[in-house]
Amino acid sequence: MPLFHMSVTQTKRSAGQSVIASAAYRARERLYSKYYGEYSDYTRKGGVICSDILLPSHAPPEYADRQTLWNAVEKAERGKNAQLAYIFDIALQNELSLEENIALARQFLLGSL
Repeated sequence: MPLFHMSVTQTKRSAGQSVIASAAYRARERLYSKYYGEYSDYTRKGGVICSDILLPSHAPPEYADRQTLWNAVEKAERGKNAQLAYIFDIALQNELSLEENIALARQFLLGSL
């Protein structure tokens, strides 16, 4: 029997969190934050199976670049209490293949755009 788990959390500036560092960690990339003037480098940490950027059709095409996207978010959200991103933690199902699980997650997230 499949089990369902999903939790949603926020990346918040008021909690001292950087959306650039969060994105770099989740994608295992090296990203530069213009807001903080520093790099977040998680390229040596492995384990990422899929790291997509899903944009609505009206989003500027340059936002397909992770660093550009998250620096634009940091710039747009100016307040010290800014809520910069939502993080979806979704359990994958053992009954489905990896490709089916990825397709299901994409379908769920695209439906919310």
